[in-house]
Amino acid sequence: MNPTELKAAIEAIIYAADEPATAQQIARVLEVEKSAVTAMLDEMIAACATDERGVEIRKVAGGYRIATKPHHHDAVRRFIKSLQAPLRLTLPALETLAVIAYKQPVTVPEIQDIRGVNAAGVIQTLLDKKLIVTAGRKQVVGRPILYRTSKDFLMRFGLNDVDELPSLKEFEELARAALGADAVEEAAPGENSQDASPGAAPGGPAAKPAGAAE
Repeated sequence: MNPTELKAAIEAIIYAADEPATAQQIARVLEVEKSAVTAMLDEMIAACATDERGVEIRKVAGGYRIATKPHHHDAVRRFIKSLQAPLRLTLPALETLAVIAYKQPVTVPEIQDIRGVNAAGVIQTLLDKKLIVTAGRKQVVGRPILYRTSKDFLMRFGLNDVDELPSLKEFEELARAALGADAVEEAAPGENSQDASPGAAPGGPAAKPAGAAE
């Protein structure tokens, strides 16, 4: 396969893939060396960096995907919002998601110690929306379930891994942007919307993790 054909094939695969495609996956399908795919991806990333391109190839969740450039996000977000309603989270759910993102893996009792309220209902909401997943059980009395953010979380927020999480304040702004400006709605029955934000609570998330467009 000549370079022109390789470049076109890689671009087509990344565009068509539902999830970020890894260099190894692409190399296996195209029957070429992984190093050739990686080198071509580097070349393609550089080519997309010019101002006349509205999209870029970005490394997300361990793979590659085609994404719009940040300075076009407002226009794209307005267009997407005109087509369908954004994913909505209550304020308690957003705060709990922040706790999990910055403290993961973490148990429900640990989340409740930070937030000061019952988090069971909010945890189920985040599981249903596929923003978090279970991560085994903590080896303590009772062996509570551990939770961590999911690949869908990384994809929604445009992150390659949790090491790229910004400061807590920046994360809250990013969350509102990624989920839609009006995505934070009133708490559902049984959810306490008056509890303190995780950043204000004693022992709340640090600015960086200890270890995301609709």
